[in-house]
Amino acid sequence: MVTSASHDEAGAGEVTAIHGSVVDVRFPEAPLPGVNAAIAIASDGPAPLIAEVQQHLDAATVRSVALGNTAGLRRGAAARALGGPIRVPVGEAVLGRLLDATGEPADRGPPLPAGTPRRPIHAAAPALARLGAAQEIFHTGIKVIDLLAPLVKGGKAAMFGGAGVGKTVLIMELIRTTVERHAGISVFAGIGERSREGHELLLELRESGVLARTALVFGQMNEPPGARWRAGLTALAIAEYFRDEKRENVLLLIDNVYRMVQAGSEVSGLLGRLPSRVGYQPTLASEIAELEERIASVAGAAITSIQAVYVPADDFTDPAVAEIFSHLDSSIVLSREMASAAMYPAVDPLASTSTLLVPHLVGAAHYRIAQEVRKTIAHYRDLQEIIALLGIEELSAADRQAVKRARRLMRFLTQPFMVTEAFTGKEGRTVEIADTLAGCRAILDGEADAWAEGSLYMVGDLGEARQRERASARPAA
Repeated sequence: MVTSASHDEAGAGEVTAIHGSVVDVRFPEAPLPGVNAAIAIASDGPAPLIAEVQQHLDAATVRSVALGNTAGLRRGAAARALGGPIRVPVGEAVLGRLLDATGEPADRGPPLPAGTPRRPIHAAAPALARLGAAQEIFHTGIKVIDLLAPLVKGGKAAMFGGAGVGKTVLIMELIRTTVERHAGISVFAGIGERSREGHELLLELRESGVLARTALVFGQMNEPPGARWRAGLTALAIAEYFRDEKRENVLLLIDNVYRMVQAGSEVSGLLGRLPSRVGYQPTLASEIAELEERIASVAGAAITSIQAVYVPADDFTDPAVAEIFSHLDSSIVLSREMASAAMYPAVDPLASTSTLLVPHLVGAAHYRIAQEVRKTIAHYRDLQEIIALLGIEELSAADRQAVKRARRLMRFLTQPFMVTEAFTGKEGRTVEIADTLAGCRAILDGEADAWAEGSLYMVGDLGEARQRERASARPAA
């Protein structure tokens, strides 16, 4: 760990070349800073430009990637090695604040206190001996996730989907519900976010009263690739501090991991590295692993991560998407077909999976109901082509019953969100897992066979659906 004293002793250098975000710095006398070490470069702005070393070009020159805008930077500008990796502020002072990738406040608020502790953004993953052995289910209050793709404290879950299927809305709902349900800290990393989305999130958290327990780190879409590339590690350093030093459970939300991979690809191209499959950087696997393997549970505290992953052209065989898949406990797949049918959240009940959906973790009843729900919906999808061609009347009585129950199950798994109340006019709902299981069990047993499908759409538990059905039922003729 780097101390402030080592900063003072670090050697001086000067900029020799600037290629967009790539800056070459020569250190004629001092020893060269190592790879991933930080350099402060004098600039026209109020603060020095921070860059990170990526290559040693010769015995006296390094090639670095700037985490800020290099406009106006000139050759000959003074540079100073900081003696170690970029160090960002952590602790209570960053809660309620919005920071950039270098840890500087970006919310127009006051400067952080002088004594704020700092932590390097590069660190080793926890040793195997430190990892927590207990597995505790992490309930979100979102029916379809808790039922079919349950999360575990200290686990990693990701939401996969193309553009416009609801990843960011689901992430925002998870921030709100989990901070209210689980006493702990939330850290949000916005990677490649639009400025509008960051502003909306800040306002939403402030209005909902959960901002005081949340730290926000943004590497926005208009920022250089270096900032987008490292914003996730900055957020992770903050989360690790609360886990390791304060022994608090942390919820780490990342939107969007794919944008981090894209930024890494841009950096790789700027550094002149040969691309690998589909044009991605040759270091794709190690970059994703560097982030994902540090997200873990240790004895007494855990970092639970929920991540959004953009799927380019809805292609789940994309190398970046496939690599992220390999690190996850739960995969929540968002379906464009379901989103177009207004089935929100648009979570595909068949494609979404979790390694934690096993009887000894979730219980035999939960496991059995989840499998029956999947089987019923899968059977309905198998019959959809026949229904489209011949009509539902041509099905057997058993198949018609299965279709009826599958359609009601799919509608019951929709849910109004708190973050969309202003747009839909429907009050948001969080649902306990026991109510979700009871509702699915009742639908599978045929209790809702005679109900209108609309009675089950966008409700909380089955009791609410039952009230809606009674209210809309016409008196018998």
